[in-house]
Amino acid sequence: MVFMAKTLVIYYSRKGQNYVNGSIVDLPKGNTEICAEYIKKAVGADIFEIETQKAYSTDYTQCTIEAKEELYNNARPELVKMLDSVAEYDNIVVAGPCWWGTYPCAVFTQLEALDFAGKMVFPLMTHEGSGLSGAPEALKKYCKGAIVGEGLAIHGGSAGRSEAQVVAWAERNLK
Repeated sequence: MVFMAKTLVIYYSRKGQNYVNGSIVDLPKGNTEICAEYIKKAVGADIFEIETQKAYSTDYTQCTIEAKEELYNNARPELVKMLDSVAEYDNIVVAGPCWWGTYPCAVFTQLEALDFAGKMVFPLMTHEGSGLSGAPEALKKYCKGAIVGEGLAIHGGSAGRSEAQVVAWAERNLK
């Protein structure tokens, strides 16, 4: 019998106005959500979307200002729903866009509420040029007791064409 690790993808994604390849465009689905779905398909992962009670501005530029203020103030935005446990999972992928060098603060709201002791956590970050940025360090800080595995950075403008890259990474790390 082959053991299959049980994987959860915890993600935050922004649809609507986004910065893509130097322009602001309207995305029907966020780049991080696209990547989360690729992982689900590749390894049968469960997915959990982080949603804030108070929506960020639909205007991209205003959203970046709000995100910077949250980070500066170490804010923990209230979420629509919270996971209370990751006990049943072996691997947890924490996926989000790169906002000011790290995950959106809403991701930290969720991570701080969970016990990651003995778990493998993997950073996935969608970005427009900053790569993984501070994602691995954030997981070391907020996922106490976890082992941080290989991260994956996906260029946001290429998310819709990144399935092979995401699947290869998922199969290498999450099986």
